[in-house]
Amino acid sequence: MSELVIRDLHVKVEDQEILKGVSLTVRQGEIHALMGPNGSGKSTLAYTLMGHPAYEVTEGEVWFKGQNILELEPDERARMGLFLAFQYPVAIPGVTLANFLRMALNARLQGDGSGNRDGNDHKKTISIPEFRKLLKEKLALLEMDPSFARRYLNEGFSGGEKKRAEILQMAVLQPEIAILDETDSGLDIDALRIVANGVNALTGPDLGVLIITHYQRILNYIKPHFVHVMLNGRIVESGGPELALTLEEKGYDWVREKHAA
Repeated sequence: MSELVIRDLHVKVEDQEILKGVSLTVRQGEIHALMGPNGSGKSTLAYTLMGHPAYEVTEGEVWFKGQNILELEPDERARMGLFLAFQYPVAIPGVTLANFLRMALNARLQGDGSGNRDGNDHKKTISIPEFRKLLKEKLALLEMDPSFARRYLNEGFSGGEKKRAEILQMAVLQPEIAILDETDSGLDIDALRIVANGVNALTGPDLGVLIITHYQRILNYIKPHFVHVMLNGRIVESGGPELALTLEEKGYDWVREKHAA
């Protein structure tokens, strides 16, 4: 069983310390929700885990599959089986979603930085017929029209379509740990339900999920095993699903008061 282990992580952005000692473990088969007010450091954690160069790690470790991944480039982390769904996915005109996914999947199949996934010296790739079959299966699983894959990546997409494209990427790449950075941001209730149904279709013993969100509403559809509250760069509360309901009812003021410096 793969697990993502974050130990006492400290991170600076432009000489300002944002994360001030975050420790968290996410295992395959688990769904964790990370909640907190704006500016608490949630998205900083997501981008740091994937290796964004603007985020400087000053202390701590992040272990995945026996490696401290802070030493690895973002593409190496992705090939190992770590995935990030962006809050604001970018558009890539001229590149169809299908072509993008096939290239990304081939990169994932070609190894995780410590040897090829199949244990052989040659590099694995997926043929075009195999990929088409896989893509068709994943589109059906997510209840998406096949024409969606022929569109240019995120160009002219609505907010809901961009988030569905992110979930389709997750379905095709089959990561072991997925980080969803405010996937519910900007979605109306129908789009939220569709995206959540897609995530639920993919969850299971082979996938660990860290959902980053401000609000409890997405957790009405995706049921977490664990809920954590981040405040001022630290995880200050952890519990079960009932913690999210408490936050929905009382807001974050009680957390601020309890953990006032």
